[in-house]
This record gives sequence, C-alpha cells and structure tokens, in this order.
Amino acid sequence: MKPVVLALSAAMLAASLGQALALDTVVIAPDQATVIHQYFVQHKPKAVEVPSGFTVAVGAVLPQDIAIEPLVVPDVKLSTTVDYVVLGDQTVIVDPGTRKIVQIL
Repeated sequence: MKPVVLALSAAMLAASLGQALALDTVVIAPDQATVIHQYFVQHKPKAVEVPSGFTVAVGAVLPQDIAIEPLVVPDVKLSTTVDYVVLGDQTVIVDPGTRKIVQIL
C-alpha cells in the first residue's frame, strides 16, 4: 500500500509543480505578438527606464517600484492573465503574481 501512496503523492507534486511553472514558458503565440506589437505602436505605452544593475531576461523578477499594467489588447485572447511593462525599448510580459518576466516581445 505504501508504494501506491508514495506514487500518488509524487504524481500530485509533479502536477502542481507543472502548474506553478506554466507561466515560465512562452504565453503569447507569434501571431498574437504581432497584433500586440501593432497595438503598442499605435497606442505608444510609456516606457520606463531599465533600473541600474537590472538585466531584462526571462525569469528575472521586476523590482516592486516598476509599475506593471494588465495586458488587454482587442482581438487577442490569452489563456492566462498577464501584465506588461515597456522597459527601455523592450516590451516584457510579466506574471502578475510573481512579477517574473515570462516573455520578451
């Protein structure tokens, strides 16, 4: 009986870990990225300066003093809620719960 409980526990742990890491993967398809880029070109969201010593990279956690905005673009339906910020000349997609950069457009 113990091996069954151990196997079940391991499976549940793996499933929850997979859900926790889900936003660490690309969340926006290339065709959606094109629509989002066009939207940003037209609406020109304000860019913020990249903080000294901060490297813009997938997996990096944004400092709390950088404001992030919900990503709401007409004609783009995402499977999960994400935020964004324009850092310098790069638009980054952010997991609002962890503030981790999950994609750079």
